[in-house]
Amino acid sequence: MKLAVVGGGSTYTPELIDGFARLRDTLPVEELVLVDPAADRLELVGGLARRIFARQGHPGKIVTTSDLDAGVAGADAVLLQLRVGGQAARNQDETWPLECGCVGQETTGAGGLAKALRTVPVVLDIAERVRRTNPDAWIIDFTNPVGIVTRALLQAGHKAVGLCNVAIGFQRKFAALLDVTPGEVHLDHVGLNHLTWELGVRLGGPDGEDVLPKLLAEHGDAIAGDLRMPRQLVDRLGVVPSYYLRYFYAHDEVVRELGTKPSRAAEVAAMEKELLEMYSDPALDEKPALLGKRGGAFYSEAAVDLASALLGGGGSAVQVVNTSNRGTLPFLPDDAVIEVQARVDGTGAVPLAVPALDPLYAGLIGHVTAYEDLALDAALRGGRDRVFKALLAHPLVGQFEYAEALTDKLIAHNREHLAWA
Repeated sequence: MKLAVVGGGSTYTPELIDGFARLRDTLPVEELVLVDPAADRLELVGGLARRIFARQGHPGKIVTTSDLDAGVAGADAVLLQLRVGGQAARNQDETWPLECGCVGQETTGAGGLAKALRTVPVVLDIAERVRRTNPDAWIIDFTNPVGIVTRALLQAGHKAVGLCNVAIGFQRKFAALLDVTPGEVHLDHVGLNHLTWELGVRLGGPDGEDVLPKLLAEHGDAIAGDLRMPRQLVDRLGVVPSYYLRYFYAHDEVVRELGTKPSRAAEVAAMEKELLEMYSDPALDEKPALLGKRGGAFYSEAAVDLASALLGGGGSAVQVVNTSNRGTLPFLPDDAVIEVQARVDGTGAVPLAVPALDPLYAGLIGHVTAYEDLALDAALRGGRDRVFKALLAHPLVGQFEYAEALTDKLIAHNREHLAWA
């Protein structure tokens, strides 16, 4: 089995490598190719990756290359984890929206749109090259904004599934609180990427006992604290919202908070510099503890499970993924991309049925899906007016004055990445 990771020079890649090494019985990778145009950091990451494999006794071969076509040739699956423009572009996404009193974040709001506009054309080009080289390969997208990027891939006819670590993070957290194994916890996870709610927490499978009321009663303070939301809000909802919902439920508070501290991008950039220095140490043969602060917890486990299921291995049959709606949420178009539990096998991912949603959740899902429609149109066809309409449609922007100003700022900060600008 051959896998390729596009964006393999990321400082986060050793987390993925560690997962491949530990879970080699689930996903027996024979060749792993790390693809990245940044040759200097790619070699540092690749060197550590080989040492991690060696330490854990993994027999697979790790190859590094800046040649995309060569790297993906013959791959059974291609994982996308790229960041167009790097942390510098992310820093802009997180700062210029604040000038208009709007949340600055790299996956939602105006910053999320900027990232989508930079990313979708690049990902589609990569996918086309994968299809020319190996049309049977699965594309697993971890590149944000996952929902929009996955929809672009599926709309273009690619064999693609989107992946996020939010659900597996909740699964692991709830399992620890309940003192059970993660495999015993099934989430009624519903929504869009970075816009989801845990409507139930079931033991033993989709039809198991719902222990969410017990979790909230016994551990509500800890859960609310992790979300950085009031316990009162979580109790009144009776569900567990993703921490990304804080941008919607406490927008103005978050804007004030973000204006008083360095951006997350600045923090990560400093962390990456330190990590690369660590990776250059030939004695280092395990992922450093600092990597745990980088973000993306449990990504490796989720990626291994998904790739294994798609490639006919031992991965879980039911997983939370981003895939086409196909009537699952009846108020959305069939081709909208939703994030729910799905049955995954070699033919792809088919969403499991979900109960009728409270209008409180369905309304916001519908609103953000409309924004994503417009965002994808802007990413594919460009043009100031399309960018403006997407911003005006986003519930975190939504006002003419803000949308007008943010459109100009977005284009000015991203001109080098926008072919039409």
